[in-house]
Amino acid sequence: MTTPTRVLVLNSGSSSVKYQLLDMRDSSRLAVGLVERIGEQTSRLEHTCVMSGETREQNGPIADHDAALKAVAEELSRDGVGLDSPELAAVGHRVVHGGMFFTEPTLIDDAVLTEIERLIPVAPLHNPANLTGIRTATALRPDLPQVAVFDTAFHTTMPESAARYAIDPRIADRHRIRRYGFHGTSHAYVSRRTARLLGKDPSEVNVIVLHLGNGASASAVEKGRCVDTSMGLTPLEGLVMGTRSGDLDPAVIFHLARVGGMSMDEIDGLLNKRSGLFGLCGDNDMREIRRRVDEGDEEAALAFDIYIHRLKKYIGAYFAVLGRVDAVAFTAGVGENAAAVRAAAVAGLEPLGLAVDGGLNAARGREPRLISPASARVAVAVVPTDEELEIATQTYELIGKKS
Repeated sequence: MTTPTRVLVLNSGSSSVKYQLLDMRDSSRLAVGLVERIGEQTSRLEHTCVMSGETREQNGPIADHDAALKAVAEELSRDGVGLDSPELAAVGHRVVHGGMFFTEPTLIDDAVLTEIERLIPVAPLHNPANLTGIRTATALRPDLPQVAVFDTAFHTTMPESAARYAIDPRIADRHRIRRYGFHGTSHAYVSRRTARLLGKDPSEVNVIVLHLGNGASASAVEKGRCVDTSMGLTPLEGLVMGTRSGDLDPAVIFHLARVGGMSMDEIDGLLNKRSGLFGLCGDNDMREIRRRVDEGDEEAALAFDIYIHRLKKYIGAYFAVLGRVDAVAFTAGVGENAAAVRAAAVAGLEPLGLAVDGGLNAARGREPRLISPASARVAVAVVPTDEELEIATQTYELIGKKS
């Protein structure tokens, strides 16, 4: 009997599902796809069968994550690599928040599902989508191992001085309040890949990783280990994001409750779903914001400036945390594709050794690349993230240990 070697990775985000089917004998991709703008009238599914090279696209409303995942399963079946394949070894799921319990890949059972569900209040945009992915995949193939890979795991190496908030530690411990960090699979992959781009071992390199998508986070990685990151107890802290405010004076919440008469649920919805770029200018797509900026839209220009201001603050802060920085790496949807964001984030930071070459920055490509001039003291890189490969690798290694 042939040993199953394929892993399906489901990365269910707040409004999207990215997926890949990989053969772990050589980490090759058999199928890749993306469902985006879930819950909108302009939903889109793009599926590519790598084996044949065929790409198919669906456009139209996809109501929720359950409908999205069923559409993904249908596309895979059309290529003969569906969830019923005996070559499928496991499904690996990205799960955003693992709390203090989950610091490594975990085989999912009812107890694990219960704990992930219990953590929804601190990851309200993502853990529900992650749970839907798990439950839908389990229903479609109940005999298959389902593995959770947690975003928080990479950040467990942070020292207590970075992970602790300055509140009574007895209260913090009782309620498990600390800075967990997120996008860990991306930060882990990109920091290692950046070291390779520089021709060095990760243990020799200090990297600032800027994961800029609809959700956005920064991390300070010292010799392969995370020592600080911008997100905290929840994915709300840190950088300005698509719909999240990022850093905020906590007293704003008290003010909105006492003076504004808003309930806690209303404030939660405001800060997580109606803030950030969307709250500032009505758009959370950086492409649309840049188009508006170029047309002279002052509202969009201010939103862009606030986004860049916060980003620069974190770059500077992590220079101070690390002491020595070998590279700053941009990744994820905005980081990989928005040349204007990269240029603006680095502009004015020449005293820190940072610079961007205009021509290199404007060039597009799918491979990791340097966009800084050769004379720059600190490398500036664009490193496409590969969270799916990271999740598949961890999933397959765990299944191998269990078998």
